[in-house]
Amino acid sequence: MVEHIVWSGSPEIFNLGFFSVRWYGALFALAFFLGLRILNWITSRDGIVPAGFDSMLSYVILGTVIGARLGHVFFYEPGIFLSDPVRILKVWEGGLASHGGVLGVIVSVSLWKRKHFDGSVLTLLDYLSVPSTMVGGMIRLGNFFNSEILGRPSDVPWAMVFKRVDDMPRHPAMLYESFSYFSIFFLMMWMLKKGVHRRFGNGFLTGMFFVSVFTARFLIEFVKEVQIPAESDLPIDLGQILSLPFIFLGLFLMARARKK
Repeated sequence: MVEHIVWSGSPEIFNLGFFSVRWYGALFALAFFLGLRILNWITSRDGIVPAGFDSMLSYVILGTVIGARLGHVFFYEPGIFLSDPVRILKVWEGGLASHGGVLGVIVSVSLWKRKHFDGSVLTLLDYLSVPSTMVGGMIRLGNFFNSEILGRPSDVPWAMVFKRVDDMPRHPAMLYESFSYFSIFFLMMWMLKKGVHRRFGNGFLTGMFFVSVFTARFLIEFVKEVQIPAESDLPIDLGQILSLPFIFLGLFLMARARKK
């Protein structure tokens, strides 16, 4: 009989009663802090003065949270608008969709660019796409500590039992995503070091981000638990359906950049 890994860790780092710090929040904040440092480093290497990038961090964080929350409400729980609109504001109760978060970042970066950057939005998104993969990997680690984004029951040797949920061995789907995003991050950092992004037009790295991240997401969805009951009747789940436009957009951006 296979002895599966058992995970029963607490989502909290510490709790003082009146104040607690959770792994998800700490990793979320650390990811954006490191992401900004990486963004400053890679842009300065290409001769772009990173003045003002610190102010972009607040735009990106707000865009991520607002976009992810609205994405979850629109895509997964549209009934909230009618039954209890106030719940839309209760981000701390959970319910963030990464597809909406990406759209929120694009909007927020576009707004920031108007005052602080003379180049194109695609130039900014090319650079931002690199640390964004690292941010995604760390956020999925936060999901691991929360015992969420679970996979389907499985007997594979690396299946994990999430004791805070049930006693069923499952695919650690959130770790699959985290590993995928970190792998993409190191690949894109290597490409930056080799100057690959300078050989093509604007949008190549953004396109690569969309294609690689959302292809990984599409494939991992096959071993994930369904998010809403309605997905059980679909040939592919909602996460996969939402990933397809990003993959096609990414292919278009890469082809367009190579042509230029």
